[in-house]
Amino acid sequence: MTEPIVTTGSPIAAPANRIATPTSPAPDILRCAYMELIVTDLAASREFYVDVLGLVVTEEDDEVVYLRSFEEFIHHNLVLRKGDVAAVAAFSYRVRSPQELDAAVAFYTELGCRVERNPNGYNKGIGDSVRVEDPLGFPYEFFYDVEHVERLAWAYHLQTPGCLVRLDHFNQVTPDVPRAVAYMEDLGFRVTEDIQDEEGTTYAAWMRRKPTVHDTAMTGGDGPRMHHVAFATHEKHNIIAICDKLGALRKSDSIERGPGRHGVSNAFYLYLRDPDGHRVEIYTQDYYTGDPDNPVVTWDVHDNQRRDWWGNPVVPSWYTDASLVLDLDGQPQPLVARTDSSEMEVTVGADGFSYTREGDNEKGFKLGNTL
Repeated sequence: MTEPIVTTGSPIAAPANRIATPTSPAPDILRCAYMELIVTDLAASREFYVDVLGLVVTEEDDEVVYLRSFEEFIHHNLVLRKGDVAAVAAFSYRVRSPQELDAAVAFYTELGCRVERNPNGYNKGIGDSVRVEDPLGFPYEFFYDVEHVERLAWAYHLQTPGCLVRLDHFNQVTPDVPRAVAYMEDLGFRVTEDIQDEEGTTYAAWMRRKPTVHDTAMTGGDGPRMHHVAFATHEKHNIIAICDKLGALRKSDSIERGPGRHGVSNAFYLYLRDPDGHRVEIYTQDYYTGDPDNPVVTWDVHDNQRRDWWGNPVVPSWYTDASLVLDLDGQPQPLVARTDSSEMEVTVGADGFSYTREGDNEKGFKLGNTL
């Protein structure tokens, strides 16, 4: 395989709390496409994602398993690669054309990021690819060329009651959410929903390229880390079926949170932990966001219903635990501590993860950019 081409740009001046906006255009991103996970026990991870969750094996060997969802036509949505430290090796996005890879190189080189380009790709089924250590410390990948595989949307004889049909989104943990949001907007992402306080401090933001609520979310905490990767189902009964299956297999300890309905995104959800502790969300029934004037939904940080529409408490691990991410040499990125007020500090009171102010469940959310 051809060795990656490595370039490092010269950082451009910017305020300490703001990543400079490059003059080079950002790559035109279509959607989140796959995540590469490092797992310490490949057999146990394969059992979880294939035998329990029902993802489809495209290819595998003793070191790596390539998985896809039932409606996917590209080679994979998830890579499980055997390694010593459980972590995320790549958040991977498909771009609109091969030329957008040149744009990715120019964009990130101008930002002073480490950039690699591998004409043969980093994983099977994926061609010419660019990987970067982005300004937030995350390993991002961009690609266009793919190997097409059979789309199994019509293979009802293979589909389980909890069938996973699409990769829906990532969720990232970063210590400075406003800085992260500004950078992602420069990358071409648009905010669909966010969480703010009375002073306008942003605690989290949901950002999209495809016309759904998000392709990724930026949430506050020590980072860079990966909070979760999410796969979509068609209906909420598919999520109930997964819970029933986990119970029948005596694997209900994999359930961390849910099932329930989010206020943010309006989606029905279930959060699971895989054998290495990587968090996986099963997700369904969010809404269309593709119009250019799609209104931003802003939630009050004190409103408990943004997390769970029914008001159910959130387990502390959902706030504290997240997966490490790797640099381009395969080493864990050091964590930067969040120094400003975190969502957890705002919302945890003497009564635990519950309403923190009288009338919060009535206040709800606001449409548009005004608080």
